[in-house]
This record gives sequence, C-alpha cells and structure tokens, in this order.
Amino acid sequence: MINSKELANLSRVSVIEMITASKAAHIGSSLSVIDILSVIYAYKLNNDRNKDVVLLSKGHAAAAMYAVLGNSGFIPKENLATYCKDGSSLGGHVTHSGNNGVEFSTGSLGHALSFGVGKSLAKIIDSDNSRVFVVLSDGECDEGSTWEAALVAAHHKLANLTVIIDRNNLQSLKSTEETLKLEPLDKKWEAFGWNVTKIDGHNHDELMGSISSTFNDLSSPNLIIAKTVKGKGVSFMENVIDWHYKSPNLEEKEIALRELGNK
Repeated sequence: MINSKELANLSRVSVIEMITASKAAHIGSSLSVIDILSVIYAYKLNNDRNKDVVLLSKGHAAAAMYAVLGNSGFIPKENLATYCKDGSSLGGHVTHSGNNGVEFSTGSLGHALSFGVGKSLAKIIDSDNSRVFVVLSDGECDEGSTWEAALVAAHHKLANLTVIIDRNNLQSLKSTEETLKLEPLDKKWEAFGWNVTKIDGHNHDELMGSISSTFNDLSSPNLIIAKTVKGKGVSFMENVIDWHYKSPNLEEKEIALRELGNK
C-alpha cells in the first residue's frame, strides 16, 4: 500500500532537488499541488484503478507530477535527475511522451479540462467505469476554455469526471483576486451545474474522503476546491509570490531540505 503522506514528503524533497539543479521555475506552484497529486496517485494504486486518467492541467507544476510519479514507481526515480535537461523526457511543462502515468502534455493553461471532458464522454460511451481526474490551477479559471468545458461536462452529466482546483490564491505576479476576481468560486461552478465541495488541500484525509464521495453523485460532474498554500512545506517560500519564478540557490536548498526533514 502506498502511504500518500509519505509520498508527498518524499516528493517535496525531490522537487527541491530537481528545481535547484535545473535552475527552473514554478517551485511554489509545485509545492502547493503535491498533496493533491499524492492522494490521487495513491488512490489510483491502492484501489487498482489502473484505467483512471489523471491530468495535471497546471502543466507548469511539472516537477510535482514527475516527483510523485518517480516516488510511486510509475517512472524510474533516477529519471528525476534529468529534469529540464537536454534530451530528457521530463520537460519543464508536463510531457506525456515516455512517462508512464501521464496521459496528456500540458502547459498552455485551460486545455486539459476540455481533453478530460472528451475522455469522460468516451468512457461512458464504452461502458468503462473508470474515472477522470483533472487538477486545475485557480488561475485557469480566468480561461474561457475552462468554462466552455465546464458547461459541456454538466450538460452531459459527466459524473465520472472530478476536477480539483489547487486554490492557492496566487498567480504569477499578484493574487488571483487582484488579477481577475474569481470569488465566489464555488457558487459559479454550482451555477454551471457541478457538485461542489470545499476542503483543506493539504489534509490527506479530507482529500481522500472527497475523492471517494464523488462516487455517490451519479448525475453531475464533481468539483473539489482544495485550499492550498503556495510553497507549502518550506517556511520562506509559503505565500511568497517571488517563488513562482525563482529557483533556490544551494544555501536555500539546504535550509529547505532541513525543514522538510523535520516534518
């Protein structure tokens, strides 16, 4: 059995190491979503849900997805050392080619939900009882394509589709509400015909419970708004917008790893 909390802790360490070595961006975004991805992949593995589809729409948080895949056995863990290097399959945005567990390459925001709607419809047509999970950034709710897909999903009653929004309230340069006001986000999705739940996105019990509860509603697509902290787990990165683009230097890396080792 995969323990999702252990998986998340290991994956946070991997993200720090990967992004420091590659001098890449999006460490804050990656740390905010790791608990969500760890619970989804642990659920997938522990419940023999091999045909369930997982899409990370916020493709800039690729390091988080690769770290979870590497630490749960979907891809070789040693591949993580190649992140963002020439010739690697682990690109700076989520890349499906050569990576088991990745269904769809993402990066341009607002694309994966449309793809997920198509996969959900196909499963229903094929009498396939597996499920589709799409992890959105809250900033992707600025995208018109997200809302178009949301309308289609509700119209077709895609109860096999679950969207989880990584609601960390920060975008690349300022807060989501300063960029483009989203609240009341839950009411907007409900008005579009979705079954909506709000949870703590770092609480693994709440995450697992909310995922399990989506099996109960057979008439609507499911939305989980997961309240998270950008940079979660590293004190000097938490809720600091600079870490959307900054990468740690070696001293910052060591401080971060010490903090993670004490959790």
